[in-house]
Parts: sequence; C-alpha cells; structure tokens
Amino acid sequence: MDQPSGRSFMQVLCEKYSPENFPYRRGPGMGVHVPATPQGSPMKDRLNLPSVLVLNSCGITCAGDENEIAAFCAHVFELDLSDNKLEDWHEVSKIVSNVPHLEFLNLSSNPLSLSVLERSCAGSFAGVRKLVLNNSKASWETVHTILQELPDLEELFLCLNDYETVSCSPVCCQSLKLLHITDNNLQDWTEIRKLGIMFPSLDTLILANNNLTTIEESEDSLARLFPNLRSINLHKSAGLHCWEDIDKLNSFPKLEEVKLLGIPLLQSYTTEERRKLLIARLPSITKLNGSIVADGEREDSERFFIRYYMEYPEEEVPFRYHELVTKYGKLEPLAVVDLRPQSSVKVEVHFQDKVEEMSIRLDQTVAELKKHLKTVVQLSTSNMLLFYLDQEAPFGPEEMKYSSRALHSYGIRDGDKIYVEPRMK
Repeated sequence: MDQPSGRSFMQVLCEKYSPENFPYRRGPGMGVHVPATPQGSPMKDRLNLPSVLVLNSCGITCAGDENEIAAFCAHVFELDLSDNKLEDWHEVSKIVSNVPHLEFLNLSSNPLSLSVLERSCAGSFAGVRKLVLNNSKASWETVHTILQELPDLEELFLCLNDYETVSCSPVCCQSLKLLHITDNNLQDWTEIRKLGIMFPSLDTLILANNNLTTIEESEDSLARLFPNLRSINLHKSAGLHCWEDIDKLNSFPKLEEVKLLGIPLLQSYTTEERRKLLIARLPSITKLNGSIVADGEREDSERFFIRYYMEYPEEEVPFRYHELVTKYGKLEPLAVVDLRPQSSVKVEVHFQDKVEEMSIRLDQTVAELKKHLKTVVQLSTSNMLLFYLDQEAPFGPEEMKYSSRALHSYGIRDGDKIYVEPRMK
C-alpha cells in the first residue's frame, strides 16, 4: 500500500530533534537519549527527544514508519500536532497507537472532517486524558466515537467548530471534567442542556462567544443536569439580557466560579455596580471574572445591593433584596459627602476701625486679593500689607508677604480674619 504523499511524522521528528538542531543535554528534564536504530534505518545515530513533543505547523500528512515511532516515542506523554495537514484518522491512529503513554493530544486545525473516525481507530486513543480538536470541524459523530473509546478522558476542547446544535451521545461520558466549547454558534439553551446529559461529572464549562440566549430551564432541572459544575464561563453571551438568567446560576449546587463579561444586561452599569450586583445575587461564588471574592467584599456588595434597590417600587424589587434585608436589616442611605476642595470662603476684612464681611476666591493669589481689596480700603497695592488670622491659631496673625502664593495654601476657612494695614514709610 502506497504511503500518502507529504511529510511524515517521523520525517519531521528526525529533522526537528536531530543532534544538530536539538543537542543532547545532561540533567533532569532535558530530554531522553535514544540509542541507534536497527541497521538500515534512515534515522540518525541518536535523537534527543523530550517527553513533550511540539510538532505544530510542520506540514505533516502521514505517520511514517510505525516501528520507528514506537522506538523513539515510548516515553512521550504530550504531543502537539496542531495546524498540520492530517486529514485521515488512520494516519493519526498509526502515530497515537505507538505512543503508549500519551495523555495529551492536540489535533487543532487539521482537516480531519474529511474522513470518518472508525471505532477501531479511536481505540488507539484510549489512554488520552486531554484532547484538543479546536478548528478541526470534527462532527458530533466523531466526538461520540471518541467518547466511547476514551474511558479516562478528562478534558475536551471543541472550539471554533461551527457547531449550531449539540447531538447527544448514546452513552454518557462520566470521566469528563472540563469542556471548552467557545467560539461556536450555540445560542439556544436547549442545546446546552444536552451537554449536561452527556457529561454529568462536568466541573468546568467554558461557553464564551456563543451568543447564548436566555436560560430557559427550571431550577430543579438545572441542578439535575449539572450536579457537579463548579465553574462556568458565559463571556459575550449576547442573549443574556435579564437578571433572572443570572439568578438561575444559583441552581447549580456546586457553582463557585463565574465569568460574565461582555453581556448586554451589564452594559448600562458602571464597573463597580456590575461587580457588586453580581456578587450580591450569587451568594455561593468565591471567584468572579477571575478575581477572588473576599468576605469583606461580599458584605460590602450585599449592603450595596440593599441600598441600590431600597427606592425601587415593590413590584420591581428582586427576591434577593428581601433575603438580604433579613440578613442585615433595613439600612439607612449613605450620606453624600462632597470631597471637592472649597472654592471660596467668607472672611472678615479689618481695616482701621472698619470690619467688612467678604467672600473671596481661594484660587487667587495674594497679589490678586490686594487688587480686589484696593477699592475697599482705599490703598494702592504697593502700599498695602495683609495679615491672615486663623481663628484657631495660637500664634497670632501671619503676614501674607508672598504676592504669588495662592490663598488656598493658607488653609483659610469661613470666619477667619484678614487685617489690612498701610505700609509704613
């Protein structure tokens, strides 16, 4: 039988990890020295192969000599074959079946939708625990075949595969803990519920960039479908537009981590409001959008929630509000404190026997104040001395001798006094 045309796995392996390109180094974790191959092999005298092989974007179309793969890859446990030209599952099977300790396999961006995966081929993947099929356009039939033959599969990546629907597998995959299925076209929640049926042990579900619509499911049904779900990512779910969708996340009995960025519901709120309102509505989560929720932050958020909704009409107040009022009681509105610096003050201007109350701007300088006072005290600015008396100062009046100094730097307050005296000649 003729070998498929193109570069083989073994050809690329020899080129990349030859002594010239990947010199042998002593020390733990630096690679494995493999002795010479049988006589007549085109292999180099030795190869220095690490246990993690990265052969992405190398133009691989076929496996090559299976005996050589077996001889050199017995210790390999991670293999990245992404962005190659593998289109025949039989060729993938020839590679994988000769890597007995393989646990991680990345087949992203290979045109594998062009062939059918038979169960006999899928059996060679049996030891794989993490499988990446992003942008492979793998059909659901292919995924089902894989699930039936990989009893220890824990993590599955199915991103960028143009899925609009989910096809249920005839058998449940009890081992799967993480499903990464972002950047597809899964919009209807009825498709997401099928994932819960197929993967009852799911711990982490990453659904970002799927334009997911409202969660149309009862609380009891959600709890049954995802009984072990600890983390969910709903970034950019364009159809989530009401708080009831957020409240339904509380139905997952073990949920601790939620990611909810870029959804329409939250766009009209400030960053602070979004986080506090989400934390208050999701009492069980310990991490929101990648950031840990500390005990103090939770209490602050729940108190914020009460104050946020206290002026709403009764029919618009969420049920969570009443739960939190039971917990904290009815809170008083926070006092509004203006922290802006004072722009003007009222002072007493004393000149000879006259006292006049005046409002002066604090952003002006001493020289500008003198100009302002010139018509009041009938003195020229050059013939004017100013003294400032802080009503609480123990040391008496302070001469305002620097013309360019701003008035606010003196700490002038309402009720303080300014004395004007003629300069002595």
